[in-house]
Amino acid sequence: MKKTVILLLSIVIGLCVIGVSFAVESDGNERKGKYVYRQECRQCHKADSEAGAPNLSPDSKTMAQWESAFEKENYSELECAKEWDKRSEEELNDIFTYLHKYAADSPTPAKCL
Repeated sequence: MKKTVILLLSIVIGLCVIGVSFAVESDGNERKGKYVYRQECRQCHKADSEAGAPNLSPDSKTMAQWESAFEKENYSELECAKEWDKRSEEELNDIFTYLHKYAADSPTPAKCL
């Protein structure tokens, strides 16, 4: 009986660990996304920008709003769509991962850039 309980607990713990690892895993690299965002996007999307683009930071939108913004049909109408088209899918995914992870309603919203 004791061996059965230990075996069942081991299986449950193993499944929990596997489930958490799948839930945490994302396609993009958040650190690369932060770098690209700071180098390429932030210069136009800061409060005192001369470009006239709206001030954007990770916590200026919710997770759902970032998901919607990164859908191809939604960003094709934005002023910076040409800049987005220059980015590889990997770079866009990295930027999305960064912005999504630190969105306003995420567990760790960005407080500063």
